[in-house]
Amino acid sequence: MPLNGTDTNTDQNDDTTSLPAGSLWYSAPAARWFESLPIGNGRLGGMVYGGTDVDRIQLSESTVWSGAPSETDVSESGREQLPTIRALLFAGDHAKAQDLAEEHLLGRPTSFGTNLPLPEALIEHRATGPVQDYRRSLSLDDGIVRSTFTRSGVAYSTEVLSSHLARVIAYRITATAPGALSLRVGVGEAAFPLRRRIADGDLVLSGRAVETLHSNGRDGVDLTIRIRLLPDGGTRDADGDTLRIDGADAATLLVAVGTSWRGGAPESDAAAALEAAIGQGWPRLRAAHVADVSALMGRAALDLGRTDPAVRALPTDERRDRLARGGEDPELVALYFQYGRYLTVAGSRHDSPLPLALQGLWNDGLASSASWTNDFHLDMNTQQNYWAAEPTGLPECQEPLLRLVENLRPSGRATASRLYGARGWVAHTVTNAWGYTAPGRGMGWGLNVTGGAWIALQHWERWEYGQEENFLRERAYPVLKEAAEFFLDYLVPEPEHGWLVTGPSDSPENWYLAPSGAECSVSMGPTADRVFVEALFRMCAEAAERLDVDAEFRERVADARRRLAPFRIGRHGQLQEWLDDFDEAVPSHRHTSHLMALYPERQISPRTTPELAEAARVTIDRREAAPGWEQTEWAEANFIAYYARLLDGDAALRHVRNLIADASEANLMSFSRGGVAGAAQNIYSFDGNAGGTAGIAEMLLQSDGEEIELLPALPTAWPDGEVRGLRARGGVKVDIAWSGGRLQRAALSAAAPRRVRVRYGDDCLGLRLAPEQPREVAPDH
Repeated sequence: MPLNGTDTNTDQNDDTTSLPAGSLWYSAPAARWFESLPIGNGRLGGMVYGGTDVDRIQLSESTVWSGAPSETDVSESGREQLPTIRALLFAGDHAKAQDLAEEHLLGRPTSFGTNLPLPEALIEHRATGPVQDYRRSLSLDDGIVRSTFTRSGVAYSTEVLSSHLARVIAYRITATAPGALSLRVGVGEAAFPLRRRIADGDLVLSGRAVETLHSNGRDGVDLTIRIRLLPDGGTRDADGDTLRIDGADAATLLVAVGTSWRGGAPESDAAAALEAAIGQGWPRLRAAHVADVSALMGRAALDLGRTDPAVRALPTDERRDRLARGGEDPELVALYFQYGRYLTVAGSRHDSPLPLALQGLWNDGLASSASWTNDFHLDMNTQQNYWAAEPTGLPECQEPLLRLVENLRPSGRATASRLYGARGWVAHTVTNAWGYTAPGRGMGWGLNVTGGAWIALQHWERWEYGQEENFLRERAYPVLKEAAEFFLDYLVPEPEHGWLVTGPSDSPENWYLAPSGAECSVSMGPTADRVFVEALFRMCAEAAERLDVDAEFRERVADARRRLAPFRIGRHGQLQEWLDDFDEAVPSHRHTSHLMALYPERQISPRTTPELAEAARVTIDRREAAPGWEQTEWAEANFIAYYARLLDGDAALRHVRNLIADASEANLMSFSRGGVAGAAQNIYSFDGNAGGTAGIAEMLLQSDGEEIELLPALPTAWPDGEVRGLRARGGVKVDIAWSGGRLQRAALSAAAPRRVRVRYGDDCLGLRLAPEQPREVAPDH
C-alpha cells in the first residue's frame, strides 16, 4: 500500500485546533494536596482546593530559593588523584577506586539550597448552611480553576487563575444574592520566618527563604508577598494580619510575589504587579489570561476515540480509579496528554526566570524537606520535564531551560579546570538557582560527569525542530562546542582495545557488583557517558560543518568519535550498562540511563541496529521483572518512549496506563513513590506528566531530521483517532488521522522550504514542502 502526496487546502499555518483540550472535574472540595488543582504563570503557582468553608491556595514561586553561589564546592584534592583512580579502575581494583573517589572527587556544597514552598492563602467564607450542587474543575483550554455550589439558596461561583501577563494570582468570587459575600483572608504557616503586616490595606509578608537541611540557614532570596482583597459593594477592613469584607456582591483577591533573585526588588516588584493588575480590572485581566493560555494550548489536539458516555460523566478521580481496575477510557488518556502540555504552559514561559524544577512550579514542601532537594536534576528529570515542549508545539517554553544551561558555563569552566584539568565546561548530576556544577555530595549519583552534556542536548533539539541558523550559531553551537572540548580532554584510552572512555564516572544512579563482590558505582566508560559524548561530538561536527567554522576542531571531534567504545551485549542478552559485563547490585533499579541510546537519542533502533534494539528490550524486561521493581513516574514515562522507539505500541500503552493509574494521583499529577530513593511518602514530581505526554506523541509521530514516520507505535486499543499540531524535526507541522488501525491521511507543512521523507510502515514517500502550501499524504489503495 504505497503512499501518495497531494496539495491540500488545509490551513496548516493556523496555530489553533478545533478540538478542546478538556477539563478535570470533581464532585467535592480537595481534602489534600494531591486533590487540589494547579495554576501557574511560569513563575507564580498555586494549588487550589476549592473549599466551601475555607478555600485554600497553596502558593509557590520559582525563584524562592535558599542557598547562594559558592566558590568552595569543588574538591581541591581531586585533580591530583584522577590518574590513580583511573589506574585502579583499569586494573580491576574497583573498591579501592571507589573509596578514593568518595574521598577526593565528591562535591562539597555548603549552601546549595532548594526551592521552598510559600504559605497557603486562606479564604474563609463566613456563610452558614449545608452545601449543595458542588462542582470543581480545571479547564485546560483557559487555565482557570472553577468551583460552584449552593448554600441557603444562594449560588456561589469562584474562578482562580495565575496570569502570566499581569504577574498575579487572581481569585474571583460571585454570589447570586446581593450583599451575600462576607470573607476573611489570611495566610497559613510558612516553611521559613515571614513577618506579617498590614500596609495600605494590603496583607504584606516579607522575609528570607532560609533552611538548614540544604544550606546554612542564613543564605537565600529576600521576598515579599502582597495580597489585596477588593469587594464589589459592601465594606472592606483589616484586622491584625487578616483582610475582611462584609456584605459584598462579589470580590476579587489578588496575590503578587517579588524576590531578590538576580537583583530583583521584592517590595516594589510585588507592589507594581498588584497595582498594574488592579488597573486592568477583573474583566480585562481574565480576558487577556484566557487569550494567552488558549493560544498555546490550542496548538495541538488529540482524539483517541470515544469513551463510554456513562464513564465520561464520572469525576476525574473516579475515571482514574476505573482505569486502574482495567477499564477503557481513551478520552482520559487524551486528557492526560493535554495535561502535560498545560502544566508546561503553566510552569515554564519564554520569560520565566528559572526552568521547571523537580516539582515543576508546584512545591508541596516534601522534596525540599527530603534528601533530594527540589532542584534541577540533570540525570533525567530536568530533561524529561521538557521532552514534550518541542514535539507538542510549545518551543518557547524551553527558553528558561536553555538560559539555565547557558548560565552554567562560567561555573562549569571553573569546575572543569580545577577538578579535572580540562578545558571547556562540565556539570554533574544536580544544579540549582546559583549555577552549581561540582559533583554531587553522594556516591552512586554525584559523579555523573555527563550531566551537563546531557542537558545541553536540549539546545540541539531546539535547533532540530526550529531550524533557526542564528540560534545554532549564537547559542547552541557555543554551548555544545565547549562541552565537547571538555570531553576531548577528559577521555582516555582503555588499555585492552584503545577505546576512548570517560571516567571515573557514574552510570546514574545505579551500582554494580565488582568481580570481588563489592558494590561499586564509579567506573571507566559507563554506557550512558558513551551515548552523550557520541551525541555531543556528532552534533558539534554537524553544526560546525553547517556553519562552516572550526575545521581543525571538527577533525579532532570526528577522530575521537570514531574511537569511542562500542555498545556491548552482555551475557544475559542485555545492553551492557558498563564497559564490563557487570551485574547490577540492584536488578530492580529505576534508572536505565544507558537506554537513552534508544530515546531520546537514536543510536539504537530496530531498523538500523536490530540486535542492539533487542538487547535494549531485554534490559527493560529484566528491570521490570526483577523483584521490587522501583516503579516511579519518570521510569514509566521512559518505558512509554522506549517502547514507542521499539515500534511496540501495545507495550507502550501498557505503560501509559501504568503512569496514569499507578504513578499519578487523583488530580493526575505524577508522583515518585514512597519507599523509593529514600522517600517516606509519595512526592509530586513533574517529569511523569511531561514525559508521559512526550511518550504518547512519540507513539504517533517520530522524526530524526531526515525521515518523518507516521503512527510508528499505534496500539490496537486506539483503532480510530486524530492528532493535530504535532511537530517533526525540520520545522514540520503534522496532522494525522487514522481509522481501523490504519492511516487515513496526514497533512504536513513547514514555514520554510523543506525536503522530507515520510514513512508509514515499510512505505516511504519523498516530498517537497513549500511555505504556505501544505501537502497531504494518504495510502494509495
